Amino acid sequence: MQIYEELVARGLIAQVTDEKEIRELVNSGKATFYIGFDPTADSLHVGHFMALCLMKRLQMAGNRPIALLGGGTGMIGDPSGKTDMRKMLTKETIEHNIACFKKQMSRFIEFGEDKAMMVNNADWLLDLNYVDVLREVGACFSVNNMLRAKCYEQRMEKGLSFLEFNYMIMQSYDFYHLFKEYGCNMQFGGDDQWSNMLGGTELIRKKLGKDAHAMTITLLLNSEGKKMGKTVSGAVWLDPEKTTPYEFYQYWRNVADADVLKCIRMLTFLPLEEIDAMDKWEGSQLNTAKEILAYELTKLVHGEEEAEKAQNSARALFGGNGDLENMPSTTLADEDFTDGRIDILSVLIKTGITKSRGEGRRLVEQGGVSVDDVKATDFNMTFAQADLKNKPVVIKKGKKIFHKIEA
Repeated sequence: MQIYEELVARGLIAQVTDEKEIRELVNSGKATFYIGFDPTADSLHVGHFMALCLMKRLQMAGNRPIALLGGGTGMIGDPSGKTDMRKMLTKETIEHNIACFKKQMSRFIEFGEDKAMMVNNADWLLDLNYVDVLREVGACFSVNNMLRAKCYEQRMEKGLSFLEFNYMIMQSYDFYHLFKEYGCNMQFGGDDQWSNMLGGTELIRKKLGKDAHAMTITLLLNSEGKKMGKTVSGAVWLDPEKTTPYEFYQYWRNVADADVLKCIRMLTFLPLEEIDAMDKWEGSQLNTAKEILAYELTKLVHGEEEAEKAQNSARALFGGNGDLENMPSTTLADEDFTDGRIDILSVLIKTGITKSRGEGRRLVEQGGVSVDDVKATDFNMTFAQADLKNKPVVIKKGKKIFHKIEA
């Protein structure tokens, strides 16, 4: 099976333009393609991870990826999928976030001469003259068509700023620039990006003629990533300081039964034949599939050693052996205690399990908190500093969230 057919079989491709030409380019290793990453935080998250895995697959098949960092578009903000205007980021924040992205991306993609490229659209967008953009680029866009675009659709009633309205033009210009400067002949993105991406394809053809071969693919990948990249407590980050390898492992270990094989097919590099054999799995076998998923993805992001640690800790905990070494932990300082004790609501906040005492109180009253596998029934219960120095305890929220506390 060639790479394009494999992407289809893994459920990664939602829709394409020029499918025959795209298939030929990708399968022959002649695609130079880009995926954009706006630096809205100082770490990549699960949604980005899915895009990076795709880039890795295509690079392994001989194609050339371009990782486009949105130092310019990040100053505007993509309205796609947003209900409100995104908080404006400073140049300093954007530059810091880009530096973090570069470090993390290098774990997945091989950059260098004749290999993958990493570019920043601030290098060309920030130097554009406004009137020149209106004349050279704006003339290629129909406002009527733009207003019908999916990326603006849900914002029209609530309000769409003129700033955000320009995002499609900026993203389209990125493809135009990459096509001219680097021979980038293809772009990938989530299905919520389809209108923006078509804008880039049309701009190239209008500016350079119908024979300019600029092609577009949208993926189930990124939209699924945005759904799966959020948990109750927030985003699942690739930075181990934000989401520990154990927490990352546990996130994937706890996916729904209905999603586990889809995730294995889309995200891991296991052979399709091996995955197809899992389609018949049910019952306890799905737990085995979840372990495979969690281990493979943790190994990709954090390395084999961390994946082994996370898996061993999870198995020990769920097996009742209580291996505390590699689970998320918080060490309480002297100032966290009053007269040598700390109450459970303060502990829940310190560990990040809850954000407020009210939330913690409700969680305890509803039976959602356990201490060393014993359900906590009194939100006034306290822990002695001396006891926590001698022996850590494990706070458990529900069935899936564990956290060690010690003094």
